[in-house]
Amino acid sequence: MSSSPFSSRPISRRGFLNAAAVGSASILVSACTTTRQEQVDFPAQPPAYAEPELGSYALMYGPVQDEGYEIPAVPYQKIDKRFLRQIVADPTGERPGTIVVDTSGHFLYLVREGGQAIRYGVGLGRAGFEWAGEAIVQYKRKWPKWTPPDEMIGRQPELEKYSVRNGGMPPGLMNPLGARALYIFQNGEDTLYRLHGSPEWNSIGKSVSSGCVRLMNQDIIDLYDRVPAKTKIVVTSNVGAPMVASVDAQAIPIDNGVPQATLLGRTWF
Repeated sequence: MSSSPFSSRPISRRGFLNAAAVGSASILVSACTTTRQEQVDFPAQPPAYAEPELGSYALMYGPVQDEGYEIPAVPYQKIDKRFLRQIVADPTGERPGTIVVDTSGHFLYLVREGGQAIRYGVGLGRAGFEWAGEAIVQYKRKWPKWTPPDEMIGRQPELEKYSVRNGGMPPGLMNPLGARALYIFQNGEDTLYRLHGSPEWNSIGKSVSSGCVRLMNQDIIDLYDRVPAKTKIVVTSNVGAPMVASVDAQAIPIDNGVPQATLLGRTWF
């Protein structure tokens, strides 16, 4: 098997431990709730390949009936094509079946046989930049509950009804974790790092106000169905592609001029 062209750093949970009181219910607590905006630099990309199994974009991002929920279609024509699901030459050198999150490029790769990978565009909040290293997908959940950490509830008491004590926010289209969540552990401990869904298609490929690693709901469903529990995940800012100049003055606002979905008057995911 080929080896990775980058070295993974030890995982730091500093940002997460400051954001959540985990206790015995930590498996429900999302640390994906920070609020800093970031500048985005995009890497040069390997070539994409047509792949019949993925189907057309209209099919991939059309409306979905899932577990009793109606997920609306994504207006994929408004999204930079590099962030749409596609087959690319694998730039990671990781073993087939590995998930690689490239925080510099805002991509998630699922490595395949034959030197290829499925690439998904992702949105990253500050929590998504604060974690790096190797771990595993400990378990997966369809339409997960969301539980705000006690520190957040202290700032916004109206969220108490979604606390661990009250059972969390029920699943649904406005739940910050979206249609699916993959929970990342290292050495048996919850890193509080999540790969999760989001209806905010306009945040993909950008650094957003909050969150870990968000994918469009259609993409997180696709990824969920392709990877089992215990899948290796590598999070890095150095996949090996050369960097291009920053977008600087042309930087896109985090909401691209479109109001973000809100819950109780505040943006959560």
